[in-house]
Parts: sequence; C-alpha cells; structure tokens
Amino acid sequence: MGTTDKDPVVVVVELGGGNDYLNTVIPYTDPNYYDNRKALRVEEDEVLKLDSELGLNPNMGPMKDLYEAGDLAIIHGVGYENASRSHFRSMDIWHTCEPVSVADDGWIGRAEREIDPKGENPVGIVSVGYGLPRALVADGVPVASVSDLASFGLYTHSQHQEQRDSTLDLFREMYSPAIGSGPVGEVMSYLGQTGRDALKSADILKEAIPQYKSSVEYGSDNLGQSLRTVANIHSADLGTRFFYTTHGGFDTHASQMPMHSNLWTQVSRAVADFWNDMEEQSASDNIVMLLFSEFGRRVKENGQGTDHGSGGVAFAVGPRVKGGMYSEYPETRAEALADGDLAPTLDFRGVYATLLEDWMGLDSGPLVNGRFEQPGFVTKG
Repeated sequence: MGTTDKDPVVVVVELGGGNDYLNTVIPYTDPNYYDNRKALRVEEDEVLKLDSELGLNPNMGPMKDLYEAGDLAIIHGVGYENASRSHFRSMDIWHTCEPVSVADDGWIGRAEREIDPKGENPVGIVSVGYGLPRALVADGVPVASVSDLASFGLYTHSQHQEQRDSTLDLFREMYSPAIGSGPVGEVMSYLGQTGRDALKSADILKEAIPQYKSSVEYGSDNLGQSLRTVANIHSADLGTRFFYTTHGGFDTHASQMPMHSNLWTQVSRAVADFWNDMEEQSASDNIVMLLFSEFGRRVKENGQGTDHGSGGVAFAVGPRVKGGMYSEYPETRAEALADGDLAPTLDFRGVYATLLEDWMGLDSGPLVNGRFEQPGFVTKG
C-alpha cells in the first residue's frame, strides 16, 4: 500500500452492551468452550475458520473477507486489570483511559486538542448518533454531533437566511451579558461557544451533502446509516480527523443466539459496505476503523444468555491495517479465569496508543495516561 498525503483519520465504532468474545472469535477446537456453552455454542462445522484453532461467527462473512484480504486485524484479550462489570463505569474507563479515578475528558478529545490546540476546526471530531460520548470531550475542543446529516444545522438553506440571522442575534443576546461574570458566566460562556461551534459545523457539513454520490446500498439499521453518514462527510474532505458512532444491543443476558447473530450480521455488512464505499470514493487510504466493546461476557452461559465479563476482542479495519491476529487469546481453563471471566491479555490503552502513535503521529503517553504494550497493527502514517 502506497503512502498518502492526506491527514490520517480514525473511525471508532463502539459496540455497546458487552460483546460476547467467545461467540465472536470462536475457539472451535477447545473442549472448555463446549463444556461451558451447552446451549449457546457455535458448532465447529458452522465456524468461519481462520486457522486450526480459531474462527469467526458464521454471521461475520464480510469480516472474514476483509481478514483474508489482509485488511482486518483481530486484537485478542483486550481489557484492563480489575475490570468493572458495570456498563457505565467500564465504558467510562474505556473513554477516559482512567481506571482508578473519574476523569473529565476523553482520549479522543485530548488527541484532537494536540492536533488543533486553538480549537479552530469545528468538525475536527464528528459524532454520528445521539448524545456526546465521553471519549470526545476535552476543554476547548469542539465536537460536531450529527444524528441526521440531511437536517443537521440551523436554517442552513439560503431561503432561511433571515430567520437564521434573527436566531443568531437572539442567541448572542442571551449569552453575551453573562460571559465573564463568575462561575455562572463561565458556564454560559461555554454554552455560548458550544452553540457557535455548532453553527459553524452546520455551515461546513452542509457542503458534504451535494458532493456525495455512491452506488453502495447500506442496510437500513442504525449502524449502516451511521457509517453512510461517515462516508459522506469523510469523502468531502472537510478536515475531520475522528469519527465516532455506536451500535448497541450487545447486552445479551437472554435470547443471545438470535440477538448476537443479528447484531453481527448488521455490523459485518455495515463495515463491508463502508469500505466498499471508501474504495468507490477513492477515500480509503487515509482512514482506519476501530471496533470495540466495553467488556466481554462470562465464559459459562446462564442458560439463555451470558452475563457481564472481562476480557474482550477489538478489530481494526482498513487498507493501512496490517491484517492478522494480535496479542494472545485468553486461556479458557477454569483455573486461568478471572472470577469466571476471560482474563485480559492486553491493556486496551495499548490499542489506542498504536492508533495515536503509529497512525496519527502523536505521543500517546499523556493521551492514554501511561505507556502500554502496543500491538502494532497499523502501518505508520
């Protein structure tokens, strides 16, 4: 793969709820797997085999194609010591890289502040979906949050210019008097700046819509449509360095087999559609995708599903990824488990550090709160 003069870009896909590692990358020759998964098991003849021991869930065909093309890295045993089994706390740890105390800012927000210390680019980070993930938050860092690109913004069409100007004048009047007047003023100033950043980002992002044309037919599910939005914005080359989106539903305490199968059907198709689109747009060479979940599931099933666990799996995707397997698959022997869970073999902050250092060219230490083993799954930018 040749080099590119374009700035490196990262797309993060959060698989919310706790993805079942054992039924995603399946140790199909391991008797411990079958002993612990009497009902929730994938039979060996259904597994999409990667080597003589491990294979993918049968609903991950498009992901296997990416693996065989050398564009998919499977990063085993990702997690952290003394893992929390709380969705909220564990996700917060993944977002802030702070497993001991509670942090105010996130790893992506910190990284963007290094890239754009004055916060001059209102679309340096784009969150696709609802809400603002903690990973994106940092003081002085604007974030564009988009749920529907077609309707994003405030009176952005020319026929609404008079309404837009009137609203902006009112907006300024509301916030200007309080700016600088103590703690309340600081909050109002922050809100005012956030509003102004949102308006700027709306003006920029509206330019992406008419430029985008694609023959790829994405799925109608949320992730498919979110990645279509990412493709739209990225192909317009607006200077976005980080994209973030979430696909939930992985908290499979019950009815796991049909739910997990459907989820990976959606995810695999959406990821493959996105990369097909990027190839069609000639926009794939400067982008890497990371998929992760806040934890895995317990080794032993509960009958209809699995409960919150520890060690999990992450995936990196793209032409600049060095495909293959990284780190070690955790041992499944009872005596090797961490309170019934797969014990992590790689600190998740090393995954981030690889992206930040090898791909983005940043010093990862201050951004992930330390130095960690880096699996090296991406070609240096």
